[in-house]
Amino acid sequence: MASVLSPDEIRDVNTRYHDVAAQSYDAKWGIDFGSIGQQQVLGKVQKLFGPERLAAGFDRALEIGAGTGYFSLNLKQSGLIRELVCTDISPGMVRVLADNAEALELTGVSATRADAESLPFPDQSFDLVLGHAVLHHLPDLARSFSEFHRVLRPGGVILFAGEPSRVGDRIALLPKRAANLLGPLYRRAIGAGPPPEAAAAGSAEAADHELEAVVDIHAFVPSDLSGIATAAGFGDVQVRGEELLANWFGWFNRGLEASADPDAIPDLWRQYAFHGYIALQNVDRALLEPRLPPALFYNLLLTAART
Repeated sequence: MASVLSPDEIRDVNTRYHDVAAQSYDAKWGIDFGSIGQQQVLGKVQKLFGPERLAAGFDRALEIGAGTGYFSLNLKQSGLIRELVCTDISPGMVRVLADNAEALELTGVSATRADAESLPFPDQSFDLVLGHAVLHHLPDLARSFSEFHRVLRPGGVILFAGEPSRVGDRIALLPKRAANLLGPLYRRAIGAGPPPEAAAAGSAEAADHELEAVVDIHAFVPSDLSGIATAAGFGDVQVRGEELLANWFGWFNRGLEASADPDAIPDLWRQYAFHGYIALQNVDRALLEPRLPPALFYNLLLTAART
């Protein structure tokens, strides 16, 4: 995706959009900090790290673009990370993350506002740098990866998950468009009206919600991610694909749900959507991800090491 905005404008848009989104973000995306959330994030890590690395864990980790903490707080709860520093360019997200960490009674967690391209940490101060669905927001990836390399200790690793693949993103348009067309039939079938307006027209909140279309500035092919990591000095670079059938199923159902008043969606439907997604996720993991090219999947996962 090519952006017509300057890097400074991209940073400003991301800050404003995520500030507005922060309070409702967990509810919108169904963020879970219980056993389900921990299983989901650990599943991503297990695809990239061997059992020995998982057993050893990480002494000090830094999350980039942490949002409300879905990725790293779940990993912290699972015991994989002992000391965790979370960063985001959005002050609103940082505040919500800090509240989430406090509600979960987690110790050894700090949250601060920071730009990925200019990290306020000393050289070689972490043994893991991680992020979830963040790289596609960053205007200067080369500079960001240089910073990741700088703050990692020798032998440290990076782990990024949830990055949109270029081909997978295009394929996902099909279930999204189908859901948009079938939305009226879906509402009629469940007896629901359209969703209430999120914000009054013309308000600052409504204007910033419209920024959602411009905060995603990259979609990747696997060689994009591996090339950026290699150019920054990383070794042992691996890129994997994640979710194909589960993605189609999930986006179709999410599109239908977005067309209706959320309070009117039956619990039976929610159970079907959740359990169907998990079942197809297992099919992807067992049958498709080991056999098909990473570029076909909706998400890409990246890991690399500082040698």
